[in-house]
Amino acid sequence: MKTKEELLHEIEAILTYKPENKTSINPNYLEFLEIEDLENIKKGLLNKMGKLKEEDIAWLEQFKKYD
Repeated sequence: MKTKEELLHEIEAILTYKPENKTSINPNYLEFLEIEDLENIKKGLLNKMGKLKEEDIAWLEQFKKYD
């Protein structure tokens, strides 16, 4: 079974659809999320990522936090 930290890193990788822009999620959220929650988030993202169009990607860019 994967740890919360491993799942968080996998979710960040899914959200980083442009290699030059790394997405980071505040690890403090792990305190409030269970492994099942993280697995469901990952599964939902994987399902949605296959349906993204270029316009959607441009729209999503505005919500990303850059370091």
